[in-house]
Amino acid sequence: MGKISTFIANAKAEIHKVIFPTQVQVRQAFLAVVLVVTVISLFLALIDLIMGEIVKTALGA
Repeated sequence: MGKISTFIANAKAEIHKVIFPTQVQVRQAFLAVVLVVTVISLFLALIDLIMGEIVKTALGA
C-alpha cells in the first residue's frame, strides 16, 4: 500500500508543476493549426488537379 500512496503523492506533485496554457494561447494554437492544415490541403488539391490533367493528357482521354 505504501508504493501506491507514494505514487499518488508524486503524481499530485508533478501535476502542480504543470503550466497549463491560457485560453488565448489555446485559441492561437488552434487557429495556427487550422491555417496550416487549410493551406496544405489547398496545395495538395492543386497538385492533384495538375497531376490529373497531366495524366489525362498523357493518356489522351
